[in-house]
Amino acid sequence: MDLVPSLDEPLKKTLGGTTAKVMAEHLDLHTVGDLLHHYPRRYAERGELTQLADLPLDEHATVVAQVADARVLRFNNGKGQRLEVTLTDGSGRLQLVFFGKSLFHHQKELLPGRKGMFSGKVGMFRNIRQLSHPAYEMLGKDAGADAAEAWANQLIPLYPACAQMESWKIAKTVDLVLASMEATRWAETVDPLPAALREGRGLVPLPEAFRKIHRPRTKAEIAEARDRLKWDEAFVLQVALARRRFAEKQLPAVARKPVPDGLLDAFDAKLPFALTDGQQKVSKEIFDDLATEHPMHRLLQGEVGSGKTLVALRAMLAVVDAGGQAAMLAPTEVLAQQHHRSVTEMMGELAEGGMLGGSALGTKVVLLTGSMGTPARRQALLDLVTGEAGLVIGTHALIEDKVQFHDLGLVVVDEQHRFGVEQRDALRSKGKQPPHLLVMTATPIPRTVAMTVFGDLETSVLDQLPAGRSPIATHVVPAKDKPHFLARAWERVREEVENGHQAYVVCPRIGDGEDEPKKTKKAAEAAEDPEKRPPLAVLEIADLLRAGPLNGLRVEVLHGRMHPDDKDDVMRRFAAGEADVLVATTVIEVGVNVPNATAMVIMDADRFGVSQLHQLRGRVGRGSAPGLCLLVSEMHEASPARARLAAVAATLDGFELSRIDLEQRREGDVLGQAQSGVRSSLRVLAVIDDEEVIAAAREEAVTIVADDPDLDGLPELRTALDALLDKEREQYLDKG
Repeated sequence: MDLVPSLDEPLKKTLGGTTAKVMAEHLDLHTVGDLLHHYPRRYAERGELTQLADLPLDEHATVVAQVADARVLRFNNGKGQRLEVTLTDGSGRLQLVFFGKSLFHHQKELLPGRKGMFSGKVGMFRNIRQLSHPAYEMLGKDAGADAAEAWANQLIPLYPACAQMESWKIAKTVDLVLASMEATRWAETVDPLPAALREGRGLVPLPEAFRKIHRPRTKAEIAEARDRLKWDEAFVLQVALARRRFAEKQLPAVARKPVPDGLLDAFDAKLPFALTDGQQKVSKEIFDDLATEHPMHRLLQGEVGSGKTLVALRAMLAVVDAGGQAAMLAPTEVLAQQHHRSVTEMMGELAEGGMLGGSALGTKVVLLTGSMGTPARRQALLDLVTGEAGLVIGTHALIEDKVQFHDLGLVVVDEQHRFGVEQRDALRSKGKQPPHLLVMTATPIPRTVAMTVFGDLETSVLDQLPAGRSPIATHVVPAKDKPHFLARAWERVREEVENGHQAYVVCPRIGDGEDEPKKTKKAAEAAEDPEKRPPLAVLEIADLLRAGPLNGLRVEVLHGRMHPDDKDDVMRRFAAGEADVLVATTVIEVGVNVPNATAMVIMDADRFGVSQLHQLRGRVGRGSAPGLCLLVSEMHEASPARARLAAVAATLDGFELSRIDLEQRREGDVLGQAQSGVRSSLRVLAVIDDEEVIAAAREEAVTIVADDPDLDGLPELRTALDALLDKEREQYLDKG
């Protein structure tokens, strides 16, 4: 279906080729619709009319006054020129000043005796009140007080601009387009919001919203326009997601109903603890989905250490009971190995199906990673294709063509955001019918963001920590202001080790030469500035600790460029208590479970995001002893980076922290355009602030799609969807 004619018209028809070319090349604006959706970033106020005698300094003001005199003066040994204009209104005097080539144009306009309105920020120069390069409009002899009042209180739109196209030029092009639309074109513009929805919600029609956001007379008009345009963005996006959910539900899948007295019941009977209420509630949601004949599509999100892996494992065992196989996809080999180890430990003899000493109810649990030796890999592939292995845990190696399943019934994706659409679909395509899908994330996401970004998934939340998890105390260590605090941090690590515990030290960089910054004079100067120096590195810090404050302790290193066998060996020895301190990169961020590790020191903590710090901190306090997390930073106390660290230290609530994180970073573009460098599809909708709009839009979208999945009765809405969802965005939605 073609886009709406009036909004799809190329800009060169209205603006001419030269201007249109600049807009296309530098602002990615190609059509009338693109320009009308290029909203002002903010609005400047000319200020209320003020008498010259009452002008406040450092504020925007507008005055009506008469030009007393104007003269061009030379400065800088005659090389520079400036135009000085003196205004008077009977109450006082004010000086205007202009520089540059345009001053002769202003000199012709600002003739002594002429009256005008002048607007700008009031400054002071040599004890004289002054406006530098003010906006102004000369008044005719008949101009009355009303005209002056209206001009003074006008809101001036300021647009996102570039060097080749300043804000005021963009404003002029918008004026041209609005005038052209006003003449004949609004009637052709199709409104994506169904009339009943628009009227029911009290939203203004689209043409009115465009007029009010670009040329508002009052702040109330801006608010009206934004309310309407937010609804467009939220509603069209939610319709796209509702249609995806509807389409998924039409696909056939094998219902996988839990079987009594099977593998799952035997596993539950072995557990040394009771499931939390949260785990039981979420498990029921998952089992209900698995029992239906269309594919489950569920996001399981929860706090670090809330027991997501246990919930996922119980779902996998239920599928094995029902005759299927389950696969867990992990983003790194370290994490895949860790999951494999913890799953086989939790299952015990139930993970040894078909082996001597294994349980009659048991199944095989195989690991599949890229670095496995050929014989082990061959055996794993054989176990999958014959159905001998009910569970497989692996990395991207699971996706390869050679990997075939006997009957894949459930795919669990860990750390959802690390995988692309092609990878997820490649694994799902290995089922005879689409398998059920459970995606997990350990980054708690506020409900609104989850709804918007993962809108094609039903969401389950685990926000309750299991009994026995210990509290974690978090403190900021200001290494530059108070070096003795850092010395004390290393003493605390020693104390933890002397008490029989272990510690992590996390650094942002490896320091193995491949990630070395170039050695230049600039780099040497930057090394003195914590904001500019290269981040601290694992290999350097490990050497310093071995030779200095942690001398005599068993210090090991772990990072992503080590050989997989070496990584696994270090992790295994650390888990077995054969190392005291592990100096690592964020390779330990997710899934690593060593209950005896009680302390973590994060170097250059300001280089990490809020959610990442929360994830890292979740690696300690996993046993019965309390955890300690020290955030080391050289940043100044008043810096935003330190404020971020203080927020992490102040709360253990991951949902609260992810909200802070999003407010600081903004949410990017939920359709993936921000990630790929294309203009964002969300211009006025902010997913954190507009929670209610998104929730209401979702309800409306679900109702509309249930009644009319193909939107045959709403061609305008289908047109808006086609405009929003190009191929790239369609694919990005798949990642949700």
